Amino acid sequence: MSSDPSFLRKPAPARRRVGEWIALVVLGLLLAVQLFLAQRAQLAADARWRPLVQAICDVAGCSVPAWREPGAFAMLARDVIAVPGRPGVLRVQASIRNDARWPQPWPALRLSLADASGRVLGARRFAPTDYLGRAPGTATLAPGQAAQLAFDIAEPGAGVVAFDFRFE
Repeated sequence: MSSDPSFLRKPAPARRRVGEWIALVVLGLLLAVQLFLAQRAQLAADARWRPLVQAICDVAGCSVPAWREPGAFAMLARDVIAVPGRPGVLRVQASIRNDARWPQPWPALRLSLADASGRVLGARRFAPTDYLGRAPGTATLAPGQAAQLAFDIAEPGAGVVAFDFRFE
């Protein structure tokens, strides 16, 4: 045993810790995968990240929630008319198209009816089963796909001269 103080002694050679570094890298990658899987819905909602999330989930077998962008639905044609022979009933007809880059679920449709002064006389939110009369044949509308809507509603009162459609 040496009588030299411990700070004067040469340190013992460092052991190679390759196995520990490999384990640390593997654990770090596993943490990154867990964080990705936990946040995939939020990442998939961003147009910049969606292609990467979709590609990884295609390989990993995870699911990606459907794209939701109500503002990307375009109203191609619309009309609200009185139904002949049925007083107090209005027929709503519309043609819509999905202009998003990805398939989207059928949108909810908010219809507002107003009088000549702009006062809203009635408004209602319609789910896809309300305006299609049944469950949609497909869960989503493909990019560029158009669809026809037609359904009847009760006229909220005399004097309806304007209507407004919004997608939700």
